[in-house]
Amino acid sequence: MRCRPPEVLRLEDIPQPTPAAGQVRIRVVASAFSAADNGMRAGFLPIPVVLPHIPGYDVSGTIDAIGDGVDGFAVGDAAVGFLPMAEDGGAAEYVIAPADAVVAAPTSVPLADAAALPSVALTARQALFDDGGLEAGQRVLIVGAGGVVGKYAIALAKRAGAHVIATASPRSAGDVRAAGADEIIHHTTTPVLDAVSEPVDLLLNLAPIEPEEFTALVALVRDGEVVVSTTAWMPAPDDADRGVRSVVVFVRSDAERLRELVALVDSGELHLEVTRRIPLAELPALHAEAAAGPISGKVIVIP
Repeated sequence: MRCRPPEVLRLEDIPQPTPAAGQVRIRVVASAFSAADNGMRAGFLPIPVVLPHIPGYDVSGTIDAIGDGVDGFAVGDAAVGFLPMAEDGGAAEYVIAPADAVVAAPTSVPLADAAALPSVALTARQALFDDGGLEAGQRVLIVGAGGVVGKYAIALAKRAGAHVIATASPRSAGDVRAAGADEIIHHTTTPVLDAVSEPVDLLLNLAPIEPEEFTALVALVRDGEVVVSTTAWMPAPDDADRGVRSVVVFVRSDAERLRELVALVDSGELHLEVTRRIPLAELPALHAEAAAGPISGKVIVIP
C-alpha cells in the first residue's frame, strides 16, 4: 500500500454538512488525535476510508442540527462521541455523527477536553471487561500501563476490585502509581517474568513488545484464563494446552459504556488526561511528529 505522508493533510473550506435521518450535526469544540489517525493517514492501518477523508474520530462540541427520527438531543446540547472511523471525523468546524454514537458530555471538565475521553477509555473498558471478563478479586497484569489507555485501565480495574500489576518506565511510574496500581514493575530494569510472584487472571498488553516476549508472558496467566491485546498489527499468543485463550481488541462504538465513563469522570473516579491542545492548522505538523515517533499523552485539536 502506498504511504501517504503528513503533507497530504490540507486545511480547506468545504460545504457545511447536513444531517440525515438518525444523525446529528455537531459544531466542533475539539477533536482528539490518535495513533490510529496517523496509521489511517499513512495508509498502513486497514480502515476503508474514502478519500478525501477528514480525521479525528473522537469529538466534543454542541449539537447544531438534528436529523429526522432522533430523540434525546436538543440543539445546543453539549455532546461527546466516538465517530465511525471510516467516515469523516471531527478535525473540522462541523461534523455529522450517528446519533447513537453520541452522548451528553461530562460537565466537570471543559467541553474541549472531553474529546480526549471516548476511544481510549472505551478501549480500556472493553479490553478489561467485555473481552477480558475481569472480576473483583482477580489479578490483572497490564503491560505498557504508562500510556493513556493504561492509566484508564488501571483506574477501571481498581474500581472493579481487581489487584493491578502494571509495567512502566521510570518516567511514567509516578503516573501509574497515581492511577492506582498495586504493584509496579520497572520493565527497563526488571524482567517481568521474574517480578510477578503468582499467576494472573488477565494479561492485558498495550505495548508494542516483541512477539517472543509476549509469548513468554503467557506463562504468567492462570490455566483457563485470558490474554487481551490492543496491538492490532500482531496476533495475541494463547496456550491452548492450558485453556488460555487470546483476544485482540479493536475499539467499538458503545454509547451505553461511554455514558458510564462520562459519569465516572463527573464523579471524580476517572481522571481525564489532556497533554496538549493545538489549533487545527497545526494538525499536519502533529502528524509529521507522529510519523517520526510515538506521541505521548493525549492531544486535542481545536478548530
